[in-house]
Amino acid sequence: MPAISTNDLKNGITLELDNGLFQVVEFQHVKPGKGSAFVRSKLRNLKTGNILERTFNAGVRVEQALLDKKDMQFLYRDGDEYVFMDTESYDQTNVAPAALGDAADYLVEQAIAQIAYYNGDIVTVEIPAAVELSVTDTEPGIQGDRVSGAKKAATLETGKVVQVPLHINIGDRLRVDTRSGEYISRV
Repeated sequence: MPAISTNDLKNGITLELDNGLFQVVEFQHVKPGKGSAFVRSKLRNLKTGNILERTFNAGVRVEQALLDKKDMQFLYRDGDEYVFMDTESYDQTNVAPAALGDAADYLVEQAIAQIAYYNGDIVTVEIPAAVELSVTDTEPGIQGDRVSGAKKAATLETGKVVQVPLHINIGDRLRVDTRSGEYISRV
């Protein structure tokens, strides 16, 4: 594993610290007027998803974890597990819900996801920042109800419930932000 300097940290880099894998979410180089420089960082534990704040002295060497990433297509659910197919070799892989995290709320059949492996184990599953999903259940909008910014709950085809504007109806296709779970637009 290559060791990198904390001065070379970038968002998205994966580090192996304290027998765990952490992804750099945010970092800041700080050079106070007095004393030595340091790097303040926010790291996300890839196993639990928890955010950890950690400060390193500038120039300290840390172990970078090299992840193998593959584009895979979601096929179907098999009990609790999700079955993905490698788009190149057509090999199928079962993924536990814990590795998916919040991505499970946005997966529909035939969707492409990027699966990251470390030492043969699945570490993370990344999906696009926005996905298109159909509305399966929502209350009908009432004629004349034109309050600006009013929202109602809508259930998507994956079972995820999001807040949408009043004009959205059953069967509409919506673009939803997968990072925040918010409605973006109607497609």
